[in-house]
Order: sequence, then structure tokens, then C-alpha cells
Amino acid sequence: MKKSLEYIDIDETASSRKQDHITLAFKSQQDRRVIDDRFYYEPMLSEHKSDLSILEQSFMGFRQKLPLWVSSMTGGTERAKTINKNLAKACGEYGFGMGLGSCRSLLFSDEYLDDFSVKELIGDMPLFANLGIAQVEILAEQGDWQRIKDMLQKLNADGLIIHVNPLQEWLQPEGDRFAKPPIDTIKKSLDHLDTPIVVKEVGQGIGPKSLDALMRLPLAAIEFAAAGGTNFSTIELFRAEKQKQESLDIATHVGHTAEEMVHILNQLIDHHGSDYLVKDVIISGGVRNFLDSYYLREICQLNAISGHASAFLKYALEDYEQLCQYIEIQRDGLLMAESFLTVKTRKTQG
Repeated sequence: MKKSLEYIDIDETASSRKQDHITLAFKSQQDRRVIDDRFYYEPMLSEHKSDLSILEQSFMGFRQKLPLWVSSMTGGTERAKTINKNLAKACGEYGFGMGLGSCRSLLFSDEYLDDFSVKELIGDMPLFANLGIAQVEILAEQGDWQRIKDMLQKLNADGLIIHVNPLQEWLQPEGDRFAKPPIDTIKKSLDHLDTPIVVKEVGQGIGPKSLDALMRLPLAAIEFAAAGGTNFSTIELFRAEKQKQESLDIATHVGHTAEEMVHILNQLIDHHGSDYLVKDVIISGGVRNFLDSYYLREICQLNAISGHASAFLKYALEDYEQLCQYIEIQRDGLLMAESFLTVKTRKTQG
């Protein structure tokens, strides 16, 4: 948009703005140790980009307007209905996908169905239901795949997320124990469920051997749910008695950060890329802002979007306008990054 000479000549805020600059100059001294060293800042080579189409991205066959994902959080609680409906409405409005919280309660009852029934709000953006591997393992042993299919149909879901959480279950006072390696149950699910499947962890991330095994399967995507964000193992430990909290806290510190997982993934692709079937990943776990999102997606060799949980949850609990404002800040931050930042560590080529 062209600005006239009158705009240059008449600056109604100049006086107050310059006074602010003087007042705030001494407060804004920056310690060089806090400089983000992940990026080169290139102020000369681009305009302020405003075309939102540059943020559009194909993901799992969907055309998303933003490279974001609402990572699975909650369901079957008093506030879940408000949370899920606010999130789904925002996803539909701004154009990105959502994973529901655990839909376990819907396998045997429709009591909480309304908490999860948000497909009409999210529209043509992806909506994925979510079950724990423990529940899928039991249903697989019983050959009761129809129960999962019925749940997906009731929700009009576009696919299923299976969360694999052995450490969380081990720490949970009433936790389940797996009778089989999760990878075996996931393979059975792919054979019996005619729906896109995403596999994720719940706050510890996924190590190289497990990631390698998953990459060889025809999954729609893998979600990191890495260490550094919301950690469901820690949540379970908070629910335990004091002695267990003190003795078992050390176990919650194992795992892999999102950045480490990207590097692991890139190394695996360098060595085994031709054997892999997975093409899309959701980078989540400690991805707190648009700079984290931009950096991790830029260095990842696979098609990647960034998943967010706690930040979305925080604003979804408040009024809808606060949630929208948060999303717009992330969107505009990604545009800024696309305009003026390049990462220092580029993708390694396989």
C-alpha cells in the first residue's frame, strides 16, 4: 500500500513516541548472552511480507492455511466441552488441524460425546480422534475393531491418533501395563482400521530405534510430543503419594527434546530414507512460540508442522477472542520470520 507525502509530513504520534524512546532506552539494554543464535537476521533482502498464502502447507492430504496443530489435551471433564469447541472453532477460522484428547470414554458410552463433537466447527480442517495404546491393545486382543470404527464415525473424525505412553502408565497410580510391544499393536491397527493413523508420545519424545520402526510403517504422520513441554508422566507423579514423588521424579527426566528428535530423524533419513513410508511429522513438545516453530520446521528434512498444547489450552480456557489474538500473534510472527530470518543450521541432505 502506497503512503502519501502527507503521511511523512504529519506524524501525530511522533512526540509521544520519541518521549517513550527516551524513557525506555535505559530499560531496554540487552545482554548479548540472550541473543537467539539459531538465526541469521537479514534486514536488507525482503519487504514485510503480508501474503498469508506463503504459510499454507499440505499436510496428511489436507491444505492447511497455517503450519500449526492443536496437540491432544483433554476430554470427558467439566471444562472439556468449552476447550474443545473453542479450539475447533479457531482451527476452522484460521485453517489448521486438531487432535482431540483421549476419546476412551466414547468407546462404551455416549455420555461425553458432546464434549468431542466439534467437526462442524473445524470444517474441512483435519480432526483426529485419540486413543491410548493400552486400550487399542485390549480391543485388538478381543478382535473388537468395530468399537473403534464406531467411535470414529460418531465423531466424524478424519483419522485416529494412538498415543504410546509406557512411562506415564508406569507412574500412574491406576496405570495400565502393556502385554505386547506397542509397535505390534500399531501394525495390527494399520491392518484392521481403514483410517489415517498418527502415532505420538505424551511428553518424553521418541528414541532412534522406535522412530526408525515407526518410519517404516504406512502412518499418516508421527507426532513427537517431545520432552520440554507438557509432560504427562510428571502430571501422574504429582497425583502420587509423597514418597513416590520423591523417589520416582528422576524417571520423568528421561527422553528427547524436539530439536534432538529432528536431528535424530534427519540422521535416520540420511541412512535409511528410501525405506521410510512416513512423509509428515508434527513437531511438538516444548515448541513455545513462532521462532521455535520456524526453526524446527526449517531444519527438519520431512514435511513438518508444529504442535502446541499448553499455550492453546491456556487461551482456550479464557474467552475466544484471547485465543484468536494468540493465534494471530503466532501467524504474524511466522510471517516476520519468513521475511527476515534464515536458520544457521541448514537441513542435511540425504
